[in-house]
Amino acid sequence: MGQMIDFERPDGALTPGYLASAGEGSPGMILIQEWWGLKPHIKDIAERLASAGITALAPDLFRGRIASDADEASHLMNGLDFADATTQDLQGALNHLRDQLGCGAVGVMGYCMGGALTIAAGVHIRDLQAAVCYYGIPPAEFADPAKIAAPFLGHFATRDDWCTPEKVDALQARMKGAGKQPVIHRYVADHAFSNSTRPEVYDKAAADLAWTRTLDFLHHHLA
Repeated sequence: MGQMIDFERPDGALTPGYLASAGEGSPGMILIQEWWGLKPHIKDIAERLASAGITALAPDLFRGRIASDADEASHLMNGLDFADATTQDLQGALNHLRDQLGCGAVGVMGYCMGGALTIAAGVHIRDLQAAVCYYGIPPAEFADPAKIAAPFLGHFATRDDWCTPEKVDALQARMKGAGKQPVIHRYVADHAFSNSTRPEVYDKAAADLAWTRTLDFLHHHLA
């Protein structure tokens, strides 16, 4: 089982996070929460990654706060400094995985708000070996997807009213126009289809397929 730890940001402050270790010498993953906070669902994903041989560190970007409804989640997300979270919390997680835990190859993966931050990390953090985005797109003025350096895998839903199919098409076109080769999958499902704790949107078939594709992608790029 994983555990909560504190890791150091570049500015010297500490960030709490959930660490699920796959053992010495394993590749690493920065795992980014949804707008609900660092809920058990995200910790479970960290454990699944560790079981697949990838050490996962999920920063607690809300510092212990958990949203009980969508209004509170929106308030917490809108109050988050995305630039600080990216260049300090996520960069600190990368540094911890690489410098303290000895992970050579490190990727980033996130869901919803975490998916948007995955793209931001791909733009603003150097030396990532993979980026896996689940239904999240940041404002273009903060993170231009054309500047994502790492190999990119995106999972998006056709019935998503936030990351709409039109926005996904624009994301893909922007990356391809810059000579990138993003791997984009679309699922006939709702936003957050991979969240098994939300039966109103969870789609097991889509979630299982996305997970299989994710592990195949990560094992290829983080090997």
